[in-house]
Order: sequence, then C-alpha cells, then structure tokens
Amino acid sequence: MENRGHLLTEQINPQSLTLDELGTVELVELFNREDGQTVAACSEAKEQLAEAIDRTAIALQNGGRLFYVGAGTSGRLGVLDAAECPPTFCSDPQMVQGILAGGEGALVRSSEGLEDRFEDGVQVVEQYQVTSKDVVVGITAGGTTPYVQGALQGAKERGATTIFMACVPVEQVSVAVDVDIRLLVGPEVLAGSTRLKAGTATKMALNILSTGVMVRLGKVYGNRMVDVAVTNTKLRDRALRILEDLTQLGRSQCEQLLDESGQRVKVALLMAWTSVDAEMAQEYLDRNQGNLRSALATFSTRE
Repeated sequence: MENRGHLLTEQINPQSLTLDELGTVELVELFNREDGQTVAACSEAKEQLAEAIDRTAIALQNGGRLFYVGAGTSGRLGVLDAAECPPTFCSDPQMVQGILAGGEGALVRSSEGLEDRFEDGVQVVEQYQVTSKDVVVGITAGGTTPYVQGALQGAKERGATTIFMACVPVEQVSVAVDVDIRLLVGPEVLAGSTRLKAGTATKMALNILSTGVMVRLGKVYGNRMVDVAVTNTKLRDRALRILEDLTQLGRSQCEQLLDESGQRVKVALLMAWTSVDAEMAQEYLDRNQGNLRSALATFSTRE
C-alpha cells in the first residue's frame, strides 16, 4: 500500500496540534484563520480557472456537456454544483452533470472504497457516452483517486477536454490534462479531513467555474440571473424584481409581462424594451444563441 503521508492534504497542521485542548471560541477562531487560505488558493489559481471557463463555454456553445467526476466529498460537491445549474440558469439538466463514485446512494452514505477502482472511472465516461465535444472535470483533493484518474484517462482517449482540480502541488501528483487547477490550502485543521479547507476551496472554485461559463453563454445580464427558472414563489418574486429593476415598470405590469412571456425573464425584458410580442422576442433571442444583450443590439440595428 502506498504511503500518502507526503501529500499536502495529508500533512499535519502545526497550528492545530492542540486542537482537542482548545476552548470552543479558540477552536472557532482557529478554523476562521485557516479558512482564510481558501480565498487565497482560488486567487492563485485564477489563470487556470479562467482558461477552464473559456474552454468549457466554447464546448457548451458547440453542443458539448460539462461533467464533474469525483468520489467522496469532492464528488458530492460536483453533484451539488451540477444540480444547482438548472434552477439558477434554466439550463438543460444534461448540460452540466455530476458523476459520483457509487452513484446516488453515495450522496448520503459513505462509499469511499469505490474510489479505488480505476476501471470504474474509465467505464463511467463510456457509460455517459462522452465525446470530443464534452468537458470532463476530475475533482480529487489529494489528487490520487484512481476512479478520477480513470475517468480522465477515458475522457482523454475519447478526445474530450480534460480539467483536473486538486489541492496538492503538481510536483506531488502530476496529471496530463488540458487545464490543471491546483487549490493549495495547506494541511487541514483536522489532519487529512479534506471536507474542510480543501472542500471549501473546491466549492468556491466550482462556483466560479459554472457561473463564469453561464455568463459566457449569455445566461446573465449585468449581474442578474435573467435565465432563472420560475418554478416556485421565491423564484417568481426574484424574476419580478429583476423585471421591475431593469424596466422601471410597476409590479403588476411586470407580472403581466412575465405571464405573457411564458415565465421567461429574458423574453419579458425584450418585450418591455422593444414592444415586440413574446414570439418575436424569442425569435430575436434564438438568432443570438439566447444572449439578451446581443438580441437587443440586433433589434436596435435592424433595417
């Protein structure tokens, strides 16, 4: 069995050697100080994150899909990020998908033993019919998870864009991928518990990646989620507030616009700004790959 003690994520944190002796407030303060490293880690990886966003956006614009692959905490975070895309951006559930070693059952019950199966990672990309159009992000805090390594190898063989996200330096774990994102948060407060700083930094990086991609896909106008899926009372209220703020119309007028648009905020905005009906507004959006700003510019310059 390989000794993994040299990995950054497995090392002992000198700041928390007396963790079990600390008062409760001292314990919380220690966590707060250590968690500050997660922001710095994402900042250090900004160039790689930007490249991942650009490559993924291009792939999705051309009909590709984004897959997150991981095990344990890393895999669960990928599934979480994928699950949050449809309600936030009204994206097709197939566009961003999370693949977790052990499947759905592993979301609520530990199945870490399954991460040791390299061949399962190879097989899962075949199962999902990954192609050269797709992007596969392998997420593993310690960088050595065989399941993730297998998925990346399988994805690479199929011509997909490959992205690696880990919390150990390249010199400890080297992987041949298109984009290599390292989130170096240092040793955990509780030695080896990568659900802590490593998990937090990974969640932050995934937030940046998926949101950045959706911005590039035109699913955001300014800083508003204009592709929000209006599926409950909270989201309807958010949609109405977006319409009120951007059109300066009253609440009742915005409610009428939203209903006439078929609960599509971008369509409702174009209707308000151009006086076209819902069908024509959708046509302008379709001509511009759903990009509201481009659709508005096309209307303004029409002959």
